Amino acid sequence: MGMLDKLGAWARRVKRDGLTLWFAGRHPRTPWHAKALGLFVVAYALSPIDLIPDFIPVLGYVDDVLLLPGLIWLAIRLLPADVLAECRVQADDWMMTKGAKPRSRVGAFLVVCVWLALTAGAWFWVRARL
Repeated sequence: MGMLDKLGAWARRVKRDGLTLWFAGRHPRTPWHAKALGLFVVAYALSPIDLIPDFIPVLGYVDDVLLLPGLIWLAIRLLPADVLAECRVQADDWMMTKGAKPRSRVGAFLVVCVWLALTAGAWFWVRARL
């Protein structure tokens, strides 16, 4: 198995686990802390807008390559084993039948709110310095 095959398999697992978190967020036996983190991660992952835009050299891909997989890994670790197994089956079924990931308008809204808050904070900070 070559390096590209390993990277492709890793990317498919990350995609499947992101979708697994989407199903786990709706599962009644998911603990509240795992549900909160999982829903945040899913909203961000499914958002069409990135926190760090991809057109920014190098930094634009940090969230796609490091931040998002790290948060998915953490949220998956918080799920009970039986819930994780059940939600992974649902995610695999979704990927086989639908193929495309769902979109999240809530995630896009949250990312826009973060950008607005950062912009407002920077504006107030600069204004206080003048």
